[in-house]
Amino acid sequence: MLVAFSVSPLGGESDGVAAAVAEAVRVVRESGLPNETNAMFTLVEGEWDEVMAVVKRATEAVQATAPRVSLVLKADIRPGHTGQLRAKVERVEQHLAGDK
Repeated sequence: MLVAFSVSPLGGESDGVAAAVAEAVRVVRESGLPNETNAMFTLVEGEWDEVMAVVKRATEAVQATAPRVSLVLKADIRPGHTGQLRAKVERVEQHLAGDK
């Protein structure tokens, strides 16, 4: 399963969210699951229970910094497929390169 999620603090004394988001990303990276972070989302790949546990811990890390938290989550649930974090992008790149 692939999950793209974004977790961010709401409220509090600062408009900056980078420190809180960094704590969430730290949780994901320390999980050992394949992951990638970009400007909008963090992607993580693994089995349902392990991915959701990481999302929960990342959310709790942000929640420790703010009175309210926003969580956006999108999942690609495809049993029997692994390595899709990179493979999906590679398939698109092949089409862009003219290889089908």
